[in-house]
Amino acid sequence: MGNYLEKFFGLSERGTSVRVEFIAGVTTFMTMSYIIFVQPIVLSHAGIDFGAALIATCVGSAIGSIIMGLLANYPIALAPGMGENFFFSYTVVKGMGLSWQSALAIVFLSGVLFSILSLVKLREAVIDAMPSCLRNSIATGIGLFITLIGLIQSGIIKINSGTHLPQLGDIHRTEVLISILGLFFMAILLARRIKGSILIGIIFSTILSLLLGVVKFEGPVISLPEVKEPAFLKLDFSNFFDISFQVAVLVFLYMVLFDTVGTLIGVGQAAGLVGKDGKLPRAEKALLSDALGTTFGALLGTSTVTAYIESASGVAVGGRTGLTPIFVALFFLISLLFYPVVKLVGGGVEIQPGYVLYPITAPALIIVGSMMVKPITNINWEDPTDAIPGFITMLGIPLTFSIADGIALGFTSYTIVKLLGGRTKEINLIILILTLVFLARYVFIALK
Repeated sequence: MGNYLEKFFGLSERGTSVRVEFIAGVTTFMTMSYIIFVQPIVLSHAGIDFGAALIATCVGSAIGSIIMGLLANYPIALAPGMGENFFFSYTVVKGMGLSWQSALAIVFLSGVLFSILSLVKLREAVIDAMPSCLRNSIATGIGLFITLIGLIQSGIIKINSGTHLPQLGDIHRTEVLISILGLFFMAILLARRIKGSILIGIIFSTILSLLLGVVKFEGPVISLPEVKEPAFLKLDFSNFFDISFQVAVLVFLYMVLFDTVGTLIGVGQAAGLVGKDGKLPRAEKALLSDALGTTFGALLGTSTVTAYIESASGVAVGGRTGLTPIFVALFFLISLLFYPVVKLVGGGVEIQPGYVLYPITAPALIIVGSMMVKPITNINWEDPTDAIPGFITMLGIPLTFSIADGIALGFTSYTIVKLLGGRTKEINLIILILTLVFLARYVFIALK
Protein backbone atom coordinates (compact mmCIF):
# COMPACT_ATOMS: atom_id res chain seq x y z
CA MET A 1 0.00 0.00 0.00
CA GLY A 2 2.82 2.37 0.93
CA ASN A 3 4.59 1.75 -2.38
CA TYR A 4 1.39 2.44 -4.31
CA LEU A 5 0.83 5.74 -2.50
CA GLU A 6 4.47 6.66 -3.01
CA LYS A 7 4.24 6.02 -6.74
CA PHE A 8 0.82 7.60 -7.32
CA PHE A 9 1.35 10.81 -5.33
CA GLY A 10 5.12 11.11 -5.77
CA LEU A 11 5.73 11.50 -2.04
CA SER A 12 9.53 11.26 -2.04
CA GLU A 13 9.80 13.52 -5.05
CA ARG A 14 8.05 16.27 -3.10
CA GLY A 15 9.92 15.59 0.12
CA THR A 16 7.04 14.19 2.13
CA SER A 17 5.68 10.89 3.49
CA VAL A 18 2.37 9.25 4.39
CA ARG A 19 2.87 10.27 8.03
CA VAL A 20 3.54 13.91 7.14
CA GLU A 21 0.57 13.98 4.77
CA PHE A 22 -1.65 12.55 7.53
CA ILE A 23 -0.54 15.27 9.95
CA ALA A 24 -1.16 17.87 7.23
CA GLY A 25 -4.63 16.41 6.68
CA VAL A 26 -5.45 16.62 10.39
CA THR A 27 -4.18 20.21 10.54
CA THR A 28 -6.12 21.31 7.46
CA PHE A 29 -9.29 19.65 8.69
CA MET A 30 -9.03 21.33 12.10
CA THR A 31 -8.71 24.78 10.53
CA MET A 32 -11.66 24.35 8.14
CA SER A 33 -13.97 22.07 10.15
CA TYR A 34 -15.98 25.07 11.38
CA ILE A 35 -17.87 24.78 8.09
CA ILE A 36 -19.47 21.56 9.40
CA PHE A 37 -21.21 23.63 12.10
CA VAL A 38 -21.80 26.83 10.12
CA GLN A 39 -23.01 25.53 6.74
CA PRO A 40 -26.14 23.69 7.97
CA ILE A 41 -27.20 26.86 9.82
CA VAL A 42 -26.74 29.07 6.75
CA LEU A 43 -28.56 26.64 4.45
CA SER A 44 -31.36 26.08 6.97
CA HIS A 45 -32.11 29.80 6.68
CA ALA A 46 -32.83 29.11 3.01
CA GLY A 47 -35.23 26.32 3.96
CA ILE A 48 -32.97 23.28 3.55
CA ASP A 49 -33.35 20.65 6.26
CA PHE A 50 -30.50 20.86 8.82
CA GLY A 51 -29.67 17.16 8.64
CA ALA A 52 -29.79 17.14 4.84
CA ALA A 53 -27.50 20.17 4.76
CA LEU A 54 -25.03 18.46 7.09
CA ILE A 55 -24.88 15.34 4.92
CA ALA A 56 -24.47 17.40 1.75
CA THR A 57 -21.75 19.48 3.39
CA CYS A 58 -19.67 16.55 4.62
CA VAL A 59 -20.15 14.32 1.57
CA GLY A 60 -19.71 17.21 -0.88
CA SER A 61 -16.52 18.29 0.88
CA ALA A 62 -15.23 14.72 0.83
CA ILE A 63 -15.98 14.22 -2.88
CA GLY A 64 -14.45 17.56 -3.85
CA SER A 65 -11.32 16.94 -1.78
CA ILE A 66 -10.89 13.43 -3.18
CA ILE A 67 -11.20 14.71 -6.75
CA MET A 68 -8.60 17.40 -6.06
CA GLY A 69 -6.26 14.84 -4.51
CA LEU A 70 -6.58 12.23 -7.25
CA LEU A 71 -6.94 14.45 -10.31
CA ALA A 72 -4.63 17.40 -9.55
CA ASN A 73 -2.44 15.93 -6.77
CA TYR A 74 -2.56 19.23 -4.90
CA PRO A 75 -2.54 19.54 -1.06
CA ILE A 76 -5.75 21.56 -1.21
CA ALA A 77 -9.02 20.53 0.43
CA LEU A 78 -12.48 21.60 -0.68
CA ALA A 79 -15.69 22.49 1.18
CA PRO A 80 -18.68 24.83 0.74
CA GLY A 81 -17.33 28.36 0.40
CA MET A 82 -17.98 31.11 2.91
CA GLY A 83 -19.48 33.94 0.89
CA GLU A 84 -21.09 31.71 -1.70
CA ASN A 85 -23.23 30.11 1.01
CA PHE A 86 -24.46 33.51 2.21
CA PHE A 87 -25.16 34.56 -1.37
CA PHE A 88 -27.15 31.33 -1.72
CA SER A 89 -29.35 31.84 1.35
CA TYR A 90 -29.59 35.57 1.89
CA THR A 91 -29.52 36.89 -1.68
CA VAL A 92 -30.80 34.21 -4.06
CA VAL A 93 -33.44 32.71 -1.76
CA LYS A 94 -34.37 35.48 0.68
CA GLY A 95 -33.51 38.44 -1.54
CA MET A 96 -34.55 37.30 -5.02
CA GLY A 97 -37.39 35.15 -3.77
CA LEU A 98 -36.26 31.97 -5.53
CA SER A 99 -36.69 28.57 -3.89
CA TRP A 100 -33.71 26.71 -2.46
CA GLN A 101 -34.31 24.11 -5.15
CA SER A 102 -33.82 26.81 -7.80
CA ALA A 103 -30.73 28.03 -5.95
CA LEU A 104 -29.25 24.52 -6.14
CA ALA A 105 -29.94 24.51 -9.89
CA ILE A 106 -28.11 27.83 -10.15
CA VAL A 107 -25.09 26.43 -8.30
CA PHE A 108 -25.14 23.34 -10.54
CA LEU A 109 -25.12 25.45 -13.72
CA SER A 110 -22.30 27.63 -12.40
CA GLY A 111 -20.32 24.43 -11.78
CA VAL A 112 -21.02 23.19 -15.31
CA LEU A 113 -19.95 26.54 -16.80
CA PHE A 114 -16.82 26.52 -14.64
CA SER A 115 -16.02 23.02 -15.92
CA ILE A 116 -16.38 24.22 -19.51
CA LEU A 117 -14.16 27.24 -18.88
CA SER A 118 -11.52 24.96 -17.35
CA LEU A 119 -11.63 22.53 -20.27
CA VAL A 120 -11.58 25.06 -23.12
CA LYS A 121 -9.05 27.29 -21.32
CA LEU A 122 -11.14 30.47 -21.42
CA ARG A 123 -10.58 31.09 -17.73
CA GLU A 124 -7.69 33.52 -18.30
CA ALA A 125 -9.88 35.79 -20.43
CA VAL A 126 -12.67 35.74 -17.87
CA ILE A 127 -10.30 36.38 -14.96
CA ASP A 128 -8.51 39.21 -16.76
CA ALA A 129 -11.85 40.84 -17.59
CA MET A 130 -12.61 41.56 -13.93
CA PRO A 131 -10.92 44.81 -12.79
CA SER A 132 -8.78 44.31 -9.70
CA CYS A 133 -10.59 47.09 -7.83
CA LEU A 134 -13.91 45.24 -8.18
CA ARG A 135 -12.39 41.84 -7.48
CA ASN A 136 -10.79 43.07 -4.25
CA SER A 137 -13.78 45.12 -3.14
CA ILE A 138 -16.19 42.22 -3.70
CA ALA A 139 -14.05 39.97 -1.49
CA THR A 140 -13.87 42.72 1.15
CA GLY A 141 -17.61 43.38 0.96
CA ILE A 142 -18.43 39.72 1.44
CA GLY A 143 -16.15 39.67 4.48
CA LEU A 144 -17.97 42.67 5.95
CA PHE A 145 -21.31 41.02 5.17
CA ILE A 146 -20.36 37.79 6.93
CA THR A 147 -19.13 39.81 9.92
CA LEU A 148 -22.42 41.72 10.05
CA ILE A 149 -24.36 38.44 10.00
CA GLY A 150 -22.14 37.12 12.80
CA LEU A 151 -22.69 40.24 14.90
CA ILE A 152 -26.46 39.95 14.46
CA GLN A 153 -26.55 36.21 15.15
CA SER A 154 -24.43 36.72 18.27
CA GLY A 155 -26.79 39.37 19.60
CA ILE A 156 -23.98 41.92 19.88
CA ILE A 157 -25.93 43.92 17.31
CA LYS A 158 -29.67 43.81 16.75
CA ILE A 159 -31.99 45.46 14.24
CA ASN A 160 -34.22 48.16 15.75
CA SER A 161 -37.84 47.24 15.02
CA GLY A 162 -38.79 50.90 14.65
CA THR A 163 -35.96 52.39 12.60
CA HIS A 164 -34.89 49.08 10.99
CA LEU A 165 -31.30 50.17 11.62
CA PRO A 166 -28.66 48.19 13.54
CA GLN A 167 -28.00 49.10 17.16
CA LEU A 168 -26.16 47.65 20.15
CA GLY A 169 -27.81 44.44 21.33
CA ASP A 170 -28.75 43.30 24.82
CA ILE A 171 -25.18 42.66 25.93
CA HIS A 172 -26.33 41.72 29.43
CA ARG A 173 -27.86 38.50 28.12
CA THR A 174 -25.96 35.30 28.87
CA GLU A 175 -26.08 34.24 25.20
CA VAL A 176 -24.50 37.51 24.08
CA LEU A 177 -21.82 37.35 26.76
CA ILE A 178 -20.92 33.83 25.59
CA SER A 179 -20.54 35.17 22.04
CA ILE A 180 -18.28 37.99 23.24
CA LEU A 181 -16.11 35.64 25.30
CA GLY A 182 -15.94 33.17 22.41
CA LEU A 183 -14.94 35.95 20.03
CA PHE A 184 -12.07 37.16 22.21
CA PHE A 185 -10.98 33.59 22.92
CA MET A 186 -10.69 32.87 19.18
CA ALA A 187 -8.88 36.17 18.62
CA ILE A 188 -6.33 35.35 21.34
CA LEU A 189 -5.73 31.88 19.87
CA LEU A 190 -5.23 33.38 16.41
CA ALA A 191 -2.86 36.01 17.81
CA ARG A 192 -0.79 33.20 19.31
CA ARG A 193 -0.97 31.35 15.95
CA ILE A 194 -2.47 28.21 17.46
CA LYS A 195 -3.63 25.70 14.84
CA GLY A 196 -7.37 25.12 14.68
CA SER A 197 -8.15 28.35 16.54
CA ILE A 198 -11.69 28.63 15.21
CA LEU A 199 -12.55 25.00 15.99
CA ILE A 200 -11.04 25.29 19.49
CA GLY A 201 -13.04 28.49 19.98
CA ILE A 202 -16.26 26.73 18.98
CA ILE A 203 -15.49 23.94 21.48
CA PHE A 204 -14.83 26.56 24.19
CA SER A 205 -18.16 28.31 23.51
CA THR A 206 -19.98 24.97 23.47
CA ILE A 207 -18.59 23.97 26.88
CA LEU A 208 -19.41 27.42 28.27
CA SER A 209 -22.97 27.22 26.92
CA LEU A 210 -23.46 23.80 28.50
CA LEU A 211 -22.08 24.91 31.87
CA LEU A 212 -24.31 28.00 31.95
CA GLY A 213 -27.39 26.05 30.86
CA VAL A 214 -27.87 27.97 27.60
CA VAL A 215 -27.98 24.69 25.66
CA LYS A 216 -28.66 21.13 26.77
CA PHE A 217 -27.25 17.97 25.25
CA GLU A 218 -29.77 15.19 24.80
CA GLY A 219 -29.12 11.89 23.12
CA PRO A 220 -26.05 9.81 22.22
CA VAL A 221 -22.80 11.33 21.02
CA ILE A 222 -22.69 9.06 17.97
CA SER A 223 -25.69 9.02 15.62
CA LEU A 224 -26.30 9.59 11.92
CA PRO A 225 -28.10 12.77 10.81
CA GLU A 226 -31.89 12.89 10.92
CA VAL A 227 -33.31 14.02 7.58
CA LYS A 228 -36.93 15.17 7.44
CA GLU A 229 -36.75 16.55 3.89
CA PRO A 230 -33.96 15.32 1.57
CA ALA A 231 -32.07 17.82 -0.58
CA PHE A 232 -30.41 15.22 -2.84
CA LEU A 233 -31.22 15.80 -6.55
CA LYS A 234 -33.81 18.47 -5.70
CA LEU A 235 -32.72 20.90 -8.40
CA ASP A 236 -35.43 23.09 -9.96
CA PHE A 237 -34.76 24.64 -13.38
CA SER A 238 -38.27 26.06 -13.88
CA ASN A 239 -37.02 29.64 -13.37
CA PHE A 240 -34.20 29.27 -15.90
CA PHE A 241 -35.45 32.15 -18.09
CA ASP A 242 -35.90 34.50 -15.13
CA ILE A 243 -33.27 37.24 -15.34
CA SER A 244 -32.61 36.94 -11.60
CA PHE A 245 -31.80 33.26 -12.12
CA GLN A 246 -29.32 34.05 -14.89
CA VAL A 247 -27.67 36.90 -12.98
CA ALA A 248 -27.21 34.59 -9.99
CA VAL A 249 -25.49 31.98 -12.20
CA LEU A 250 -23.00 34.60 -13.41
CA VAL A 251 -22.34 35.88 -9.89
CA PHE A 252 -21.78 32.36 -8.55
CA LEU A 253 -19.45 31.63 -11.48
CA TYR A 254 -17.35 34.71 -10.84
CA MET A 255 -17.21 34.11 -7.09
CA VAL A 256 -16.02 30.52 -7.37
CA LEU A 257 -13.63 31.34 -10.21
CA PHE A 258 -11.76 34.04 -8.33
CA ASP A 259 -11.92 32.20 -5.01
CA THR A 260 -10.34 29.15 -6.60
CA VAL A 261 -7.65 31.00 -8.53
CA GLY A 262 -6.67 33.00 -5.45
CA THR A 263 -6.46 29.87 -3.29
CA LEU A 264 -4.49 27.91 -5.89
CA ILE A 265 -1.94 30.69 -6.25
CA GLY A 266 -1.61 31.31 -2.51
CA VAL A 267 -1.39 27.69 -1.40
CA GLY A 268 0.57 26.65 -4.49
CA GLN A 269 3.29 29.20 -3.74
CA ALA A 270 3.47 28.09 -0.09
CA ALA A 271 3.80 24.45 -1.18
CA GLY A 272 6.52 25.23 -3.71
CA LEU A 273 4.36 24.08 -6.62
CA VAL A 274 4.84 27.20 -8.73
CA GLY A 275 7.24 26.64 -11.61
CA LYS A 276 10.12 28.87 -12.70
CA ASP A 277 7.80 30.44 -15.26
CA GLY A 278 5.50 31.55 -12.45
CA LYS A 279 2.77 29.14 -13.48
CA LEU A 280 1.12 26.31 -11.58
CA PRO A 281 1.52 22.86 -13.14
CA ARG A 282 -1.75 20.98 -13.67
CA ALA A 283 -3.68 24.19 -12.96
CA GLU A 284 -6.38 23.07 -15.41
CA LYS A 285 -6.92 19.87 -13.43
CA ALA A 286 -7.07 21.80 -10.16
CA LEU A 287 -9.68 24.19 -11.56
CA LEU A 288 -11.64 21.28 -13.02
CA SER A 289 -11.54 19.55 -9.64
CA ASP A 290 -13.06 22.64 -8.06
CA ALA A 291 -15.71 22.86 -10.77
CA LEU A 292 -16.65 19.20 -10.37
CA GLY A 293 -16.81 19.67 -6.60
CA THR A 294 -19.36 22.45 -7.08
CA THR A 295 -21.37 20.38 -9.55
CA PHE A 296 -21.53 17.32 -7.30
CA GLY A 297 -22.18 19.50 -4.26
CA ALA A 298 -25.26 21.02 -5.89
CA LEU A 299 -26.60 17.55 -6.71
CA LEU A 300 -26.10 16.58 -3.07
CA GLY A 301 -27.86 19.70 -1.80
CA THR A 302 -25.22 22.26 -0.80
CA SER A 303 -23.90 25.57 -2.08
CA THR A 304 -20.67 26.07 -4.02
CA VAL A 305 -17.88 23.67 -3.02
CA THR A 306 -14.54 25.35 -3.51
CA ALA A 307 -10.84 25.25 -2.61
CA TYR A 308 -10.11 26.40 0.95
CA ILE A 309 -7.34 28.85 1.74
CA GLU A 310 -7.13 27.10 5.14
CA SER A 311 -5.28 24.37 3.23
CA ALA A 312 -2.23 26.57 3.74
CA SER A 313 -2.16 25.39 7.36
CA GLY A 314 -1.60 21.81 6.18
CA VAL A 315 1.09 22.96 3.78
CA ALA A 316 2.80 24.75 6.67
CA VAL A 317 3.31 21.41 8.46
CA GLY A 318 4.59 19.63 5.36
CA GLY A 319 1.61 18.71 3.17
CA ARG A 320 2.74 18.62 -0.45
CA THR A 321 0.54 16.14 -2.36
CA GLY A 322 -3.03 15.12 -3.03
CA LEU A 323 -2.85 12.65 -0.16
CA THR A 324 -3.50 15.54 2.25
CA PRO A 325 -7.04 16.29 0.95
CA ILE A 326 -7.73 12.54 0.81
CA PHE A 327 -7.20 12.40 4.57
CA VAL A 328 -9.33 15.54 4.99
CA ALA A 329 -12.12 13.82 3.05
CA LEU A 330 -11.95 10.86 5.42
CA PHE A 331 -12.38 13.15 8.44
CA PHE A 332 -15.40 14.86 6.85
CA LEU A 333 -17.09 11.48 6.36
CA ILE A 334 -16.33 10.42 9.94
CA SER A 335 -17.93 13.68 11.14
CA LEU A 336 -21.31 12.45 9.90
CA LEU A 337 -21.41 10.04 12.83
CA PHE A 338 -21.50 12.93 15.30
CA TYR A 339 -24.77 14.55 14.20
CA PRO A 340 -26.08 15.14 17.78
CA VAL A 341 -22.97 17.18 18.58
CA VAL A 342 -23.28 19.23 15.38
CA LYS A 343 -26.97 19.82 16.11
CA LEU A 344 -26.10 21.00 19.62
CA VAL A 345 -23.46 23.40 18.34
CA GLY A 346 -25.41 24.77 15.39
CA GLY A 347 -28.98 24.54 16.61
CA GLY A 348 -29.21 28.06 18.00
CA VAL A 349 -31.10 29.41 21.02
CA GLU A 350 -34.59 30.85 20.55
CA ILE A 351 -34.82 33.99 22.70
CA GLN A 352 -38.38 34.77 21.66
CA PRO A 353 -40.63 33.59 18.82
CA GLY A 354 -38.77 34.25 15.57
CA TYR A 355 -35.64 35.59 17.26
CA VAL A 356 -32.81 33.04 17.41
CA LEU A 357 -29.23 33.63 18.54
CA TYR A 358 -26.21 31.45 17.74
CA PRO A 359 -23.77 32.14 20.59
CA ILE A 360 -21.55 29.16 19.73
CA THR A 361 -20.98 29.67 15.99
CA ALA A 362 -21.54 33.43 15.53
CA PRO A 363 -18.02 34.35 16.76
CA ALA A 364 -16.60 32.12 14.01
CA LEU A 365 -18.46 34.16 11.39
CA ILE A 366 -17.07 37.41 12.80
CA ILE A 367 -13.53 36.03 12.75
CA VAL A 368 -13.84 34.53 9.25
CA GLY A 369 -15.31 37.81 7.98
CA SER A 370 -12.38 39.75 9.41
CA MET A 371 -9.98 37.45 7.58
CA MET A 372 -11.71 38.15 4.27
CA VAL A 373 -11.24 41.95 4.22
CA LYS A 374 -7.49 41.78 3.59
CA PRO A 375 -7.87 42.53 -0.19
CA ILE A 376 -8.91 46.10 0.70
CA THR A 377 -5.20 46.98 0.77
CA ASN A 378 -4.86 46.00 -2.90
CA ILE A 379 -7.23 48.71 -4.14
CA ASN A 380 -5.60 51.77 -5.69
CA TRP A 381 -7.08 54.47 -3.45
CA GLU A 382 -5.16 57.18 -5.32
CA ASP A 383 -7.24 56.59 -8.47
CA PRO A 384 -10.84 57.82 -7.98
CA THR A 385 -12.07 55.72 -10.91
CA ASP A 386 -10.96 52.62 -9.00
CA ALA A 387 -11.50 53.80 -5.43
CA ILE A 388 -15.10 55.04 -5.76
CA PRO A 389 -16.54 51.89 -7.44
CA GLY A 390 -14.54 49.77 -5.00
CA PHE A 391 -15.86 51.71 -2.01
CA ILE A 392 -19.45 51.53 -3.27
CA THR A 393 -19.12 47.78 -3.82
CA MET A 394 -17.65 46.88 -0.43
CA LEU A 395 -20.24 48.95 1.43
CA GLY A 396 -23.10 48.07 -0.90
CA ILE A 397 -22.88 44.34 -0.13
CA PRO A 398 -23.42 44.51 3.66
CA LEU A 399 -25.67 47.60 3.67
CA THR A 400 -28.10 46.21 1.07
CA PHE A 401 -27.82 42.81 2.77
CA SER A 402 -27.29 41.44 -0.73
CA ILE A 403 -24.08 40.32 -2.42
CA ALA A 404 -25.70 40.55 -5.86
CA ASP A 405 -26.97 44.10 -5.32
CA GLY A 406 -23.58 45.20 -4.00
CA ILE A 407 -21.85 43.72 -7.04
CA ALA A 408 -24.42 45.34 -9.33
CA LEU A 409 -23.76 48.74 -7.74
CA GLY A 410 -20.04 48.16 -8.18
CA PHE A 411 -20.20 47.19 -11.85
CA THR A 412 -22.59 50.01 -12.69
CA SER A 413 -20.57 52.68 -10.87
CA TYR A 414 -17.32 51.37 -12.41
CA THR A 415 -18.72 51.63 -15.93
CA ILE A 416 -20.21 55.10 -15.38
CA VAL A 417 -17.15 56.57 -13.63
CA LYS A 418 -14.72 55.15 -16.20
CA LEU A 419 -16.95 56.24 -19.09
CA LEU A 420 -17.50 59.82 -17.92
CA GLY A 421 -13.95 60.06 -16.59
CA GLY A 422 -12.55 59.53 -20.08
CA ARG A 423 -11.16 56.05 -19.32
CA THR A 424 -13.34 54.11 -21.77
CA LYS A 425 -10.47 51.81 -22.78
CA GLU A 426 -10.63 50.24 -19.31
CA ILE A 427 -14.22 49.09 -19.88
CA ASN A 428 -13.97 45.69 -21.53
CA LEU A 429 -16.80 43.84 -23.27
CA ILE A 430 -17.54 41.47 -20.39
CA ILE A 431 -17.82 44.35 -17.90
CA LEU A 432 -20.14 46.21 -20.26
CA ILE A 433 -22.35 43.15 -20.80
CA LEU A 434 -22.61 42.45 -17.07
CA THR A 435 -23.45 46.09 -16.35
CA LEU A 436 -26.26 45.98 -18.91
CA VAL A 437 -27.51 42.69 -17.44
CA PHE A 438 -27.61 44.18 -13.94
CA LEU A 439 -29.40 47.31 -15.18
CA ALA A 440 -31.88 45.19 -17.15
CA ARG A 441 -32.65 43.23 -13.99
CA TYR A 442 -33.51 46.39 -12.06
CA VAL A 443 -35.63 47.72 -14.92
CA PHE A 444 -37.44 44.38 -15.02
CA ILE A 445 -38.05 44.50 -11.25
CA ALA A 446 -39.34 48.09 -11.47
CA LEU A 447 -41.81 47.17 -14.22
CA LYS A 448 -43.17 44.08 -12.44
